[in-house]
Amino acid sequence: MPLAPGLVEEFRSTTDAQGCITSPVELTTYDADGLTNFRATPLAVLLPRTAEEVQAIVRICHREKIPFVARGSGTGLSGGALPVANGIVIGLSRMKRILEVDLPNARMVVEPGVINLDITGRVSADGFFYAPDPSSQSVCSIGGNVAENSGGAHCLKYGFTTTHVLGLEVVLPDGTLVHFGSKTLDAPGYDLMGVFVGSEGTLGVVTKVTLRIVKRPEAIQTLLAAFPTPNEAGAAVSGIIAAGMLPAAIEMMDRLAIETAELAVHANYPMCGGLLLVELDGPVEEVDALMAQVAATCRENGAGEIRVAQTETERALVWKGRKAAFASIGRIAPNYLVQDGVIPRTALPRVLDEIARMAAESGLRVANVFHAGDGNLHPLVPYDASIPGQEKAAEKLSEDILQLCIDAGGSITGEHGVGIEKKHMMSKMYAEPDLETMQRVRCAFDPFNLSNPTKLFPRPRMCGETAGEYKPHPVELAGLAERY
Repeated sequence: MPLAPGLVEEFRSTTDAQGCITSPVELTTYDADGLTNFRATPLAVLLPRTAEEVQAIVRICHREKIPFVARGSGTGLSGGALPVANGIVIGLSRMKRILEVDLPNARMVVEPGVINLDITGRVSADGFFYAPDPSSQSVCSIGGNVAENSGGAHCLKYGFTTTHVLGLEVVLPDGTLVHFGSKTLDAPGYDLMGVFVGSEGTLGVVTKVTLRIVKRPEAIQTLLAAFPTPNEAGAAVSGIIAAGMLPAAIEMMDRLAIETAELAVHANYPMCGGLLLVELDGPVEEVDALMAQVAATCRENGAGEIRVAQTETERALVWKGRKAAFASIGRIAPNYLVQDGVIPRTALPRVLDEIARMAAESGLRVANVFHAGDGNLHPLVPYDASIPGQEKAAEKLSEDILQLCIDAGGSITGEHGVGIEKKHMMSKMYAEPDLETMQRVRCAFDPFNLSNPTKLFPRPRMCGETAGEYKPHPVELAGLAERY
């Protein structure tokens, strides 16, 4: 049912002439995020420029009980920014100002629409960088990174988004503007900012983010090692970590992923069963010594070709190939699914063998790309949706891989979030009391279930619906947030 004309005009009054989209043709731009298997058309898209405009939009939604979904660049891979039925989208792409750069304290304050890579671009000349580096970092936005607690190749050493977010300005689902965290470390009281980062837009809308930036190390070296199979590469990963080393990144790609990346960007990768990319950074002498140890460990585990990037251009090309791995699957199939499971590193050989067996059984192929250092798998399942039954087979294989990760003692997501795609798997990871407790937190922030209401949980409950005598009381979060 379309919005009433009066509501359209009220929404339109909250922003400028270009900030309210209701044309059916234009709305199709927002009907999916990076996971295009699911599509839904919103009633309207609002494009605010300020936190005050976000507040005005959310207050209307709260008054009229209209659900809303906050959206950044729309690069998410779990359907987290998918519009909801009879709801609107709040697009934050125009809120893209870098508000403050504080180099002496290694801090930056940005709006949610700022692109991830632009943060490093702003401070690189001063010898700093922003560590979380999703493969989509040239297009993904900080607000989305906060929502999904995004990771990337260098999170093995530097940590995920949550490690680098120090403070948040947030519009709660009733339109209240609150502040979580601060520029200083370890603010007293409940860690409400920690609750918010990774909550996938279910607790409110981020309008400002205080980030920690990192001083660029003295030396950076990147090694490529070619192995006969991913199993030998996995054994080398275990050997490197067991030796007490903490590389900035350890990435692995199998043959199919290598082949497609080469087709896309010509990264000059050696053709092999398993390719390991290991990056070390720090003082020159330390990096030189540790790189020799890494190379020796790779040789001990069956590596054939080993080479170290000799120039910054060569190193950039190595990473360009890895970051192009997802999109490069389009070279061999018109459609693909990418999953995001986590396993213990020691389970890597067994899990990869089982993925290969399941793929053969399904008649599909799997290209494996993963953050091997922290056990974060990204199996890519190419398929052709025009072939009857193949999409369903790809979805089943993807789900079976996630179940395999759970059975191995891991998780259904490491950095892409649960969204709509994997929410039914949450009940396979958590018992009902665990899920109920999580939803009590959601109810404290959003008692009317308006903020991205269909995501994250297998069945988002209306507050007060849960079993037993529990009757949640809305928490006055504004007062708490200002204190803590």
